[in-house]
Amino acid sequence: MRRSQRLQPVLALEERKEQEALDRMGEARQQVEAHREQVKNLEQYQQEYRNQIRASQQGVVSVNRLQAWQAFIAQLDQVIRQQEKQLQQAEQVFEARRQEWLQAWERRRGMEKYIETCRQQEQREQDLKEQKLADEAAGRAFARRQR
Repeated sequence: MRRSQRLQPVLALEERKEQEALDRMGEARQQVEAHREQVKNLEQYQQEYRNQIRASQQGVVSVNRLQAWQAFIAQLDQVIRQQEKQLQQAEQVFEARRQEWLQAWERRRGMEKYIETCRQQEQREQDLKEQKLADEAAGRAFARRQR
């Protein structure tokens, strides 16, 4: 069996590892997008709440009610900061998964190139063997004609 053929299972393993890394990267990307969407939604909610406060302040507002609004906005700020931290962590995980995939891609690509180099070498060896056989056959035919 030729070397290029013997290396096919190794290539298949590298392809599987690359696909698994790609899947993990995709899952990490989905987490980033989910956290990003959550931050966006919270910020929108906070802005809508602030707008409602402004609209309702046209009249007289009690101090207690104003303090409650401020406390709620402060809680929203805290939740948004926590969500932004989770988003940042998810982005770090995604970048790590992207690097893992890139390494797996490079290993698979390297194996493909090596197998192609082996195939080319095998083809050169086969061509030389066939040339040698043709030369020997031509030499024998020439020798028979000389007798």
